[in-house]
Parts: sequence; structure tokens; C-alpha cells
Amino acid sequence: MQSKISAFFRSTQDSSSPNNDHDLSTWENQQHHIINTYTRRRVNPNPGTSDPKPVTLAKNKKRSYAQFHLDFGQSDFLLRSCSTCGIKFTPGDPQDEKSHNEFHKSYTQGILFRGWTKENVIPLPSLDSGRVVLFLETDRSSHRKKVEEVVRMMEIEIGSGWILQERCKVYLFVSLNRVAGCLVAEPIEKAFRVVSGSVHSAKKRGVTTRSTTLQFGNVIFQREVHRKVANVSDSEKMEGAIFCSSEPTAAAVGIRAIWVTPSNRRKGIATQLLDAMRKSFCPGFELERSQLAFSQPTSAGKALAASYTGTDSFLAY
Repeated sequence: MQSKISAFFRSTQDSSSPNNDHDLSTWENQQHHIINTYTRRRVNPNPGTSDPKPVTLAKNKKRSYAQFHLDFGQSDFLLRSCSTCGIKFTPGDPQDEKSHNEFHKSYTQGILFRGWTKENVIPLPSLDSGRVVLFLETDRSSHRKKVEEVVRMMEIEIGSGWILQERCKVYLFVSLNRVAGCLVAEPIEKAFRVVSGSVHSAKKRGVTTRSTTLQFGNVIFQREVHRKVANVSDSEKMEGAIFCSSEPTAAAVGIRAIWVTPSNRRKGIATQLLDAMRKSFCPGFELERSQLAFSQPTSAGKALAASYTGTDSFLAY
């Protein structure tokens, strides 16, 4: 039977009696058990090597924060399109900006060209710097890969899928270890002469003048006019239709495409490419300028064809 609670509150003089000790041990054994849940950690036999090192917390450690984007509703928050090379990239992304800078430099200054072991260089006495390298269909596959890389750059501005075809000869203008210009030519038999005046017909159209004053009763306002001058890149991207005669004319070479990197234009590179093509397209025979025909040109291509052949009625095919 459980001991009465009064047994625990006896006077100090009875606390040392044997009955009191017996009652306490009986109560502990019958009602309460002390359970030890702590297990002693095993002693490490080699404390010098495997004991974990104490962790030291650094106080007042400075944290670095990086701000990537601020969204204020701007239209180019995620992607921005380069107005020169056309590639889209994410501003603020280091990898994206690095890729854009590399591509932009290749587009504006030319693709990197270290040279080939065996190059078919066309000698030009009038060429002061650089060289013109000829690529043929029978050349090595590594040469073809480089030419295809250049053609892909050309396609950004003048369209894709039609430049490089069979029987074509490719002329590369190399300067400062970069391909600054490219000409693609093919053999043809006939072409059609451009009707004289169609090249500059847009310039000869009448322009209506608008009044620069506004009058409301006795009050007259003078309007300020700002004339916008189109830059070279805008004029070169404009395309227009040309009119040709219905009678075919004999021709020897067709210029499928001719292109110069934006930073190297107005330096005579296109003229050098045309001269090299005339002297080497037919082995042992130099073609006349009148035997050249041009594919559907841009406005800049029209000006080049008219200037090089010396007539507005050049051949087209």
C-alpha cells in the first residue's frame, strides 16, 4: 500500500529512523522510476586528428549585394536589339553583353581571318593594303566553312538562302586579319539592260513644298522646319525596283552579291573586288566592265554598278 503523505513531513528528529528510509525506498520502487536517456559519447582514440574544429563566427562581416534589373516598365527590359548588327541581348547580363560585343565587332569590322596555308591570292597593282583571296568549289572543307561564315554575315543585311550556289566563285578582301568584304560571282550567258533613268528616277520626281506659316486671323505663326538627312546606313538599306529591256544581251559574269562591312565602306574595297574578279574569273582573259551583270541590287548596289560600268544602263539578271 502507498505510504501516506504525512510520512514525508515528519519532524527532523524522526528523519534518520530506519522506518522512514524503508518507506521512501518502497515509494520509489513502486510508483516512480528514474530513466536515464543520456548516452555518453564514445571517447575518440585519436583526438589530435579527427575532432571537429571549432566553428568561429565572423562578426560584422560585410555582405556584397548586386543589383541586376530595375523594372520601370521600359520596353527593352529583358531584350534589347542592336540597331547595327541586329542581334538581341539582355542588358546587364555579362555573358550576353560579351557575346554581343564579339558578334558586333565581327559584323562591323569583319570576321577574324588568320589566313590559309595555301591561298589563291589575286595580285592587284593598285592595292595598297590588304589582299584579295579567291575561293573555289574544289578548295578544302575548312576553307568552305570560313566562306560560309562570311556569307551568314552577309545574309543579315541582304537576305538569306540565295547567295552561295553551285559554280560560284567567292572573292574575300582581307585586311588586318579580318574579312572586310566579299564578292560572289557566277558564270552566265545573257542579261537584260537596265532602262536609262530608272536608277535616278526617284531623285527626278517633283517635290511639293509646304508652307511654313500658320495664320489665325491677324496672328501669324512661323513654323520651324528641321530637315532630316539620311545617313549612309539608311540609304544602303533602301531597295527599289529597276526596269529592264525585254531584249537579252550577251554577258559573261553575274555578280550575285557584293558586300562590305559597315566600318570599311567608302574605301574602294568593292571596286578592288570587282577588279580582281574581272582579271581572274576567266583564266588568261580579262573581262570588260560591260560584260558584267548584277543581280537585283539595293540602292547602294545601283550606285556602285552605275559608277563601275560608267553608265546607268548596266546589265542586270
